[in-house]
Amino acid sequence: MSQSNSFNLTRRQVLSAGVALTATGLAGVPGRAVAEASLAVGDHELTVFSDGHLSLPMNFVLPNQSEQEISELLTPHGLATDALRPDCNVTLLRSGDRLVLFDVGAGANFQPTAGELPGKLDEAGIDPSDITDVVLTHGHPDHLWGILDDFDDPFYPEATIWVPQAEWDFWRADDTLAKTPEARKSFVVGAQARFEAIEDQVSMIKPDQEIFPGVEAVDTSGHTPGHMSYAIHGGAESVFIIGDAITNSIISFEKPEWISGTDTDGEKGVKTRLRLLDRLAQDKSRVIGFHFPNPGEGRVEKTGDGYTYVAG
Repeated sequence: MSQSNSFNLTRRQVLSAGVALTATGLAGVPGRAVAEASLAVGDHELTVFSDGHLSLPMNFVLPNQSEQEISELLTPHGLATDALRPDCNVTLLRSGDRLVLFDVGAGANFQPTAGELPGKLDEAGIDPSDITDVVLTHGHPDHLWGILDDFDDPFYPEATIWVPQAEWDFWRADDTLAKTPEARKSFVVGAQARFEAIEDQVSMIKPDQEIFPGVEAVDTSGHTPGHMSYAIHGGAESVFIIGDAITNSIISFEKPEWISGTDTDGEKGVKTRLRLLDRLAQDKSRVIGFHFPNPGEGRVEKTGDGYTYVAG
């Protein structure tokens, strides 16, 4: 593997605890890139970094919808109808002496427009060995493949890597590769290789587990068999890091009943999406979507028969 940016391994600077809250960007040190957004939840500080973006053919994302249906939904929003080009937003949690990444981006071997996280962390003064924990939502390439470095060694050598038990079991099962469609077999091979490489660092997660104080694992399976979201609680406020349980700020909100071609179990994915949207709208919790428009932070509102994503 080759990373597009390398780390200066002598750097040990960290993000300032006094970073200003913003939903659109942060003022930074002149000449240095900064995180896209930062927000506080009680004693927790969450910072969002971009890993770049993907390009996904529309017939892969929405295999059951006609071109007319897709156009009627996306064109009024000024979006292309041939492919989705979703952003990839990685969340960093600073809490006490912990520095936690939720997912690690795509690395260098998935799509050329992704894999930017290492450079973003470097620019923020964060060394990979500073990361105490990595918490995975699931094992798809854009969330997992950045776990290894140029030499296929663990990129975050000091971190405990938290993996949903059902996700670990699914990707490592003997029959998963044979059952996977040809177009996605590389997903399985890639996940198995990475899980094997990090096995000594792994701790398992089960639904409803409090991983750290104020950090709750929430079962959002369907996109993958063990997909997990994470609720960060601070006082009366919560922020949900939802991975790919809700993947698109237009399609998933206005047409949550449409089956997504990116889901392992499309029907279960719909049920999970509707249940999570209801919860987020009722609780008025903030949310960070991995594939929402960067920086991916906002809220869910119920509107008629559907929902609306309100950024910021």
